Amino acid sequence: RRRRAARDRFVTPASVTLEALQVWREDGLGGEPAQVVHAVSASIDAGSRVALVGANGAGKTSLLLALVGAARFAGKIRVGDLELDRRSLATVRKQLGFVFAEPADQLFLPTVLEEASFGPRQRGLPNAEELAKSALIRVGLVGLEDRSPHSLSLGEQRRLAIAAVLSLEPALLLLDEPTASLDSRSRRSVLDAIRASGATTLFATHDLEAAIELDADVLVLSEGRLLGGGKARVALTDAALLDAAGLDVPGCLI
Repeated sequence: RRRRAARDRFVTPASVTLEALQVWREDGLGGEPAQVVHAVSASIDAGSRVALVGANGAGKTSLLLALVGAARFAGKIRVGDLELDRRSLATVRKQLGFVFAEPADQLFLPTVLEEASFGPRQRGLPNAEELAKSALIRVGLVGLEDRSPHSLSLGEQRRLAIAAVLSLEPALLLLDEPTASLDSRSRRSVLDAIRASGATTLFATHDLEAAIELDADVLVLSEGRLLGGGKARVALTDAALLDAAGLDVPGCLI
């Protein structure tokens, strides 16, 4: 019998509040960290979906990394009732799932099923394999359970990385380019899985149509600054706003 959806298992999505958020990133060469996000403030309701959009270098990934405590920041980040700091970091991380833009960066186990069940097992959930198999079904990877993750295509690896965090049934889902390298059917499976998860979802994307299909809000970023936002179907018709961010109005809205 198919497992009940996350919202039926009492997974409570978390709200997110950013207050004057500033983020710094290392350049990898030992130089001084560069400020890449400047005074971004936003309130994200529990259970909502929010797309971070902007040209390359806009600060989208850096903002997501700050939310998991993986980038130096100033200002305030609140996840649910918890303000993110050194003391609360471990507790906050237990509420979220993060998917990197490069899926191979988070795949390290011998089989697809082991990857998808790793998170639930680490958290001591008794039905870890059931959760993993359900997540694999949702992203369209049925039948690949015994395959090596490194034998998969890039698109399959991306779907596996997403399944691995969906199996945790997180309160907050953070995704970096979740639809990149996906064919149309796989893309639809991923968007359906995100929609059905019940989690508050923040995702960085160049796929503006995905924001529309998910009925998401958007935050439009440029050089680390928040230029504007709103419901995707409205904000993404604002040619002047998008032009300032180095973007074009998506074809489906023209």
